[in-house]
Amino acid sequence: MKISPNGQITILPDIQEQLGLLPRTEIWLEVIGNTLQLRKQPIDNQGAELIANLRGKATRSLTTDDIMQLTRADP
Repeated sequence: MKISPNGQITILPDIQEQLGLLPRTEIWLEVIGNTLQLRKQPIDNQGAELIANLRGKATRSLTTDDIMQLTRADP
């Protein structure tokens, strides 16, 4: 495995599947001596972070019925 000119590495699909590394999975990198350790962020933290990122982003001018109508409208 080599590091790309952009500093990226590819995690083999078998390893991604084994560890449950889906696109946008948050990971932690830690240097221990001369070893780089990659760890998947615990799922419960991902949910809390997602909620925190979404908090305050929704508009308050639409009712639930308005939103439902928008999601069901024909393009």
